[in-house]
Amino acid sequence: MCELFGLTGPDEIAVNEYLKSFAGHSTAHPNGWGIAVFNQNEVNIEKEPEAAYRSHYLKARLRSPVRARNMMAHIRFATRGQIEYENCHPFLRRDQSGRSWTFMHNGTIFDCPLLDKYIHTQRGQTDSERILLYLIDQVNAETAKKRRALTDNERFTVIDRAVQDITAHNKVNFLLYDGSLFYVHENLKDSLFIRRLGRSLLFATAPLDCKKWEPVEPCRLRAYRDGTCVLTGTPHHNEYINNPEDMRLLFLDYALL
Repeated sequence: MCELFGLTGPDEIAVNEYLKSFAGHSTAHPNGWGIAVFNQNEVNIEKEPEAAYRSHYLKARLRSPVRARNMMAHIRFATRGQIEYENCHPFLRRDQSGRSWTFMHNGTIFDCPLLDKYIHTQRGQTDSERILLYLIDQVNAETAKKRRALTDNERFTVIDRAVQDITAHNKVNFLLYDGSLFYVHENLKDSLFIRRLGRSLLFATAPLDCKKWEPVEPCRLRAYRDGTCVLTGTPHHNEYINNPEDMRLLFLDYALL
């Protein structure tokens, strides 16, 4: 599939060495890379439909310091969607209140009719982009209902409810940032890890150094601010178990056979 890397904390730190280690994993995830660095509701995204380990742009970029309080990075192994810029993570959209939402996904949607309508409106072809469009629609619906911008707790409740709706029989590991909250979710056991670095937290699909990384608790959404977990969602039972038959059917569908 893909790999995720994320940082959230109160202090701006350099992440070059972690990004170099992360990019080294792209020999097995060669279908694109992306980095998002956040300054509250401002987002700077750099991405490319090129293997990170081969990217001349990324190598040049990492010669200068990459410092952030909140950031995320992605390397892609394509299961849905062509190898094109529009299909590289992260994906960015704004809700009706003007808030930016940045999303990256490691997983696959095997069956979720709730997402099907976005096939006709998305910019690329990935199931990951469809997830973000669905989340934004849920936020917009709640905003319209309350006739005002949502609070942090209200936004979290919307995302938590949406996670319950889309995770059954689907692999949905993701990082999501809304300018205030840094959301983390995993439903494939031991496929996302966390490590504390000073007052900051690092998240990665696979450990990026020899320090101790702990598995993220699966099947429960969490939101962080400045390196602290501030909101915890409802535990759900939609744990995904790797199934070779799912992947066989996926690639048959992908090949239009």
